Amino acid sequence: MQSMTGFASLSGHKDDTDWLWEARSVNGRGLDIRLRLPEGAEALEPLLRAAIPKRMKRGNVSVSLKLAHTGGTAKPRLNRENLAAVIAAAKEAQSMATFEGLQMAPVSAAELLANHIVWTGADTPADWLVEAKAQIGDLIESLAAARASEGRAIVEILSGQVGQLATLATQARETAEARNAAAGDLLREKVKALLDITDLADEDRLAQELALLAVKADVTEELDRLDAHIEAARALLTGKGPVGRKFDFLMQEFNREANTLCSKSGSADLTAIGLDLKLVIDQMREQVQNLE
Repeated sequence: MQSMTGFASLSGHKDDTDWLWEARSVNGRGLDIRLRLPEGAEALEPLLRAAIPKRMKRGNVSVSLKLAHTGGTAKPRLNRENLAAVIAAAKEAQSMATFEGLQMAPVSAAELLANHIVWTGADTPADWLVEAKAQIGDLIESLAAARASEGRAIVEILSGQVGQLATLATQARETAEARNAAAGDLLREKVKALLDITDLADEDRLAQELALLAVKADVTEELDRLDAHIEAARALLTGKGPVGRKFDFLMQEFNREANTLCSKSGSADLTAIGLDLKLVIDQMREQVQNLE
């Protein structure tokens, strides 16, 4: 189980070129990949976009590559043969586009020189690019490992919070049973007193009203559903793969039962337990928002 937050970095050096990979991940509804690559490293973009979804299903993932030249003495040399081939290819592409009725923007000399194959020498762009490309797999694995580490910490926190919910649910059931017994005795005393002072009271009608009040105040269903949600949460915590969306929906169900419990409590003690439930549920929701 992974968190959606994590960070990883890798550095490299080749001849007079240093580079630094940085990968960050934060919460997101889906998987959003954002890349910042230097000029000449465009070929790495499809590789990154293919590698990231294999290890991550949700989150806003940002990857950047920063270059720094250390000022080595070796200088690149222009490969005239390769440059001529690139120019010829550009002309052929222009001719084909015109034939098909398409317009192509003119190719500048800077764009031609940005192609690494027109350079040769000890510190050509191709040299560092090959090694930086080889680091993509390790970079993504490092980010996934960071997310997994954060995920384990979240699972541990959530496990403790689910335990708190189970304890509070047990207390709520015991408090509700005590409330029912006390409420029944009190109602019987009030009915008896009413019947003693008036002949107008309809005992059957009073019994119906008492039964209706008892049904309205009954929280058995809410407590049963709360217990079921607790078991569902435990199952999600021991499962595999992305569970963030399922857990987020489950937290909504937890909150619904806690709200209903408070509204039907009719008891200060039971209301206090309901409020404690809501507090733990809110704390859980904050953690769940980070799960993939």
